[in-house]
Amino acid sequence: MTDEEGNRFNMNETTSPIYDARKLGIPRMMILGLQHLFAMFGATILVPILIAGYFRDSTGETLTTGLTVAVTLFSAGIGTLLFHVCTRMQVPAFLGSSFAFLGGFFTIANMRTGIYADMGANERAAYACGGILAAGLLYLVLAAITRAVGPGRVMRFLPPVVTGPVIICIGLNLAGSAINNAKLNWPLALVALVTIIVFNIWGKGMFRIIPILMGVVISYLCALIMNAAGMTNMDGTAILDFSNVASAGIIGAPHFQLPKFDLTSILVMVPISIATMMEHVGDISAISATTGRNFIADPGLHRTLVGDGLATALAGAIGGPANTTYGENTGVLELSKVYDPTVIRIAAVYAIIISFIPKLTVLIGTMPTAIIGGVSFMLYGMISAIGVRNVVENKVDLTKSRNLIIAAVIFVCGLGFTGGITFEIGGTPITLTSLAIASIAGIVLNAILPGNDYVFPAGKEKDEHRGIHVKT
Repeated sequence: MTDEEGNRFNMNETTSPIYDARKLGIPRMMILGLQHLFAMFGATILVPILIAGYFRDSTGETLTTGLTVAVTLFSAGIGTLLFHVCTRMQVPAFLGSSFAFLGGFFTIANMRTGIYADMGANERAAYACGGILAAGLLYLVLAAITRAVGPGRVMRFLPPVVTGPVIICIGLNLAGSAINNAKLNWPLALVALVTIIVFNIWGKGMFRIIPILMGVVISYLCALIMNAAGMTNMDGTAILDFSNVASAGIIGAPHFQLPKFDLTSILVMVPISIATMMEHVGDISAISATTGRNFIADPGLHRTLVGDGLATALAGAIGGPANTTYGENTGVLELSKVYDPTVIRIAAVYAIIISFIPKLTVLIGTMPTAIIGGVSFMLYGMISAIGVRNVVENKVDLTKSRNLIIAAVIFVCGLGFTGGITFEIGGTPITLTSLAIASIAGIVLNAILPGNDYVFPAGKEKDEHRGIHVKT
């Protein structure tokens, strides 16, 4: 099969890059967009399911407005389109749910100080989304500074010796949640875990790019078989519950939720954006390397930061989780060799359409807790491992006392202050969480200790591994 210029191609492999997908024709562009949807789908829908579990386990209540699968898909689709507008339609990036903020949602779900002492699940979620909106706005501040002074000076305050240990703490703080979910049905959890490993290591073509989605699908099929055979979870509860699926409509708008604001929830979420901004730099570097175009220079890192920040702020404003550029979709770019951003925008439209099909989104929400445990068993550990990789691949010299001190203080703060620090300003109780304390301590120490020799960019290969997102 050939295109109009005689280049031979198929849907998964082309012999030369294609920057204008119109030459493939509308039907093939639609299929390529569907391929990008599959790539982001498993990871994106997993985030609201995990978050719902945090709030349910902590308060005994189920989230009914905001932070649902439907709102998340809508946020991802709209956020991606907004990002493309901000970047002059040039950057072929898809924005899906960020795993980095899971620790923040977990913290707010379990917070028992101040106004959160007796607060219900949906109100807690609203305050969490207010923190997400504030975190998105911080991107705009960094974008303005980056444009004014250049990325090199900004990144000097956020080197891998700071971001790497912070990322490690994020994963380790969530580890207990993975075990608690998985132990409800270890056989099912292990099916999900093993499937992800198999497809990540031995998968071919598109299957290697969607290990999380395959883990969810195959373990869900196992759950259907186990449920039909009359098996139950370890505590005697049913493996699957379809009671809400029948009552769900075919067409319906997502249940959006307006955010609420409190300084404590803002201080929970905003420091996490330090890690996700580094992720952003890494993903834009990876997309640039994949497509052969320097997007950090044109349309500029400040524009991509604005796009990512506005997408995250918009998600928080309507009750969705934070967005981030997705490594899975960069993998699809490499696989297909079709670099036209139009194809990504088609995938974004697909995500928006699915968000208006309640029966499908409610069905997704029936995923057993044990499957979530099996997936997060890998996910949370991999987040910490990515933090280690961030340090190793950027050759952070831990024989230097300054670097060792920075990492040590971050670890102790991030893992030691389990309840955070609560204080009052003007009679209002404010809680600084362990991750916020660790981030502030790391940034301050890096700024005041002598010997900061970090230079940005550190190199194309290193730049690709700054973030927290699990890239396949």
